[in-house]
Amino acid sequence: MKTRLQKKWLVSALVITAILFAVSCKKYLDVKPVSYFDTEFTFDNVNNAQKAVLGAYASAGGDNGYGIRISMYYPLDDDIMMGQGGTPYPDNERRDIAHYNVTPTNTQLAAPFNQLYQGIERANLCIYYIPQMPQYTSGTNAEQSQLKRLHGEALTLRALYYLELVRNWGDVPAQWAPSFSDNDFYKSKTDRDTIYNHLLDDLKTAETLVPWRTEVAIDERITQGAVRALRARIALYRGGYSLRRSKQMVRGSNHLTYYQIAKEECAAIMSRRDQHKLNTSYQSVFKDNICAHRIETNGEVLFEIAMAGGSSATGDSKLGYYNGTRYNNVGNSALTVLPSYFYAFDSTDSRRDVMCAIYNVNSNGTFAGRTAATMVDGKFRRDWITPSVVGSAAQYFGLNWPVIRFSDVLLMFAEADNELNNGPSADAISAYNEVRARAFAANPSYLTNNPAPTTYSGFFNAIVQERALELGGEGIRKYDLIRWNLLGTKLAETKLTLAAMAARTTAPWNTYPTTMYYNKLLTSGLVWAGSFYKPNVTPAPATSTFTGVNWLHSSINSTISLYYAVSFTPNKSELLPLAQSVLDGNRNLTQDYGY
Repeated sequence: MKTRLQKKWLVSALVITAILFAVSCKKYLDVKPVSYFDTEFTFDNVNNAQKAVLGAYASAGGDNGYGIRISMYYPLDDDIMMGQGGTPYPDNERRDIAHYNVTPTNTQLAAPFNQLYQGIERANLCIYYIPQMPQYTSGTNAEQSQLKRLHGEALTLRALYYLELVRNWGDVPAQWAPSFSDNDFYKSKTDRDTIYNHLLDDLKTAETLVPWRTEVAIDERITQGAVRALRARIALYRGGYSLRRSKQMVRGSNHLTYYQIAKEECAAIMSRRDQHKLNTSYQSVFKDNICAHRIETNGEVLFEIAMAGGSSATGDSKLGYYNGTRYNNVGNSALTVLPSYFYAFDSTDSRRDVMCAIYNVNSNGTFAGRTAATMVDGKFRRDWITPSVVGSAAQYFGLNWPVIRFSDVLLMFAEADNELNNGPSADAISAYNEVRARAFAANPSYLTNNPAPTTYSGFFNAIVQERALELGGEGIRKYDLIRWNLLGTKLAETKLTLAAMAARTTAPWNTYPTTMYYNKLLTSGLVWAGSFYKPNVTPAPATSTFTGVNWLHSSINSTISLYYAVSFTPNKSELLPLAQSVLDGNRNLTQDYGY
């Protein structure tokens, strides 16, 4: 089972909050309160410094972090999933964010924005004080090693928080030191390229401070593979497209320089298969590890956000409650897998049935099939969670959020190599095929019959498709499409496909079933009669054993197309607006990007 690092976070958060109060605010009173902890105490020894860094970790969790809003509100709609549809819409809340109808008064904007800056402030305190500790340079070898690791972790956390700010809001204020040392309380926006460059430098430093995963106790703390993978991801954002204050999508300057950084970082991780490699089973990563509250033993999950458990809106996650399957009508099942995405998978691709959950569980343990228009994401499904929560009315299950997996590293390497060489090298093709080989382990001839493209454009398009199939539901896709300047294009293509599926007048949609039948008596899983890729079963199975659901049906129009990305506006919707309360609190901030 996992080392529950975050169970310490409540104490850590209290300590760090005391620090922030003490050093970041004006001293109106000379008398210290009983609960006062100053920086001299907090950064007096390794144990207390660790608690301070754990306080910086804590800003990643909870409802306003990766517990729901950053992980499941902000990344949608994309071309594979839709955020919560249905009524009320518009709602000035999560539905408006998902469907690109968001305004500065939206109630879901301010708290995550502020929490990210809270995490930056906490990290800044650690980055400022830890290197000044006497033990950092003259302590025992163990003290020096531990403090340098803590320093590297703080640098990495700050980079993660700035990445989320930039990829959601564009240019934002940048602060690289604790608030007490800066008299500018009304910072204006800093160009994102400047922020990215600073983060890349920070992470280069962090690589020298943080150990590889097997060199320390294995838990959810940041190790060197996570640092390098995050640096590769940020480099691709720096070299990719983003919406600028000119209201145009513009590629980062000198983009090949940053693709080279991404390639080198991924290559460094790939060379350490003793540290990180693919689990042989795609399903096992989620069912047997993340949903089972275990650390994946192959190191496939390089970076995950540890959740504390205990039903906490400030330190837990709603994975498995807000999304995924339902049990006895309990659970939101708010995120919809688009039927067009289901059919992007080959029928023998093992990832399809991990990502696409087409059922609910009844109170007696039998399974009830869903329609193509009501599929949900399945990587964090309720009925996979152990210990079992199938009958629980709770909303928090303590599931960690995976930030970067090794398959992502392989695909980033392949993408960067293709860009740098104007076509894929043998190494790029090998990395691409490594991801596919696992997916088609039961049908290896698929790779032989569908070899990797060898031209630049062909391989790029293959990477775009493979990242969708491999990383669906992990909060990555929308941001990938933005950095490729493909978000508007892919949303439009998907709308056309959904319309064709609903109409069923053109191939292949007019050859796929209108009705699918499942065995309604089983408690061991869902068994369908017939194939999703062939016409209806004729005659229909016996109703005593099987029951039918509408499969490809005009209901796609009312359940999906009515809401899906309905208000997307190119050169605006790629970013969120600043919350009105954020603007009201800083006279030097402006509302850009067409809002």
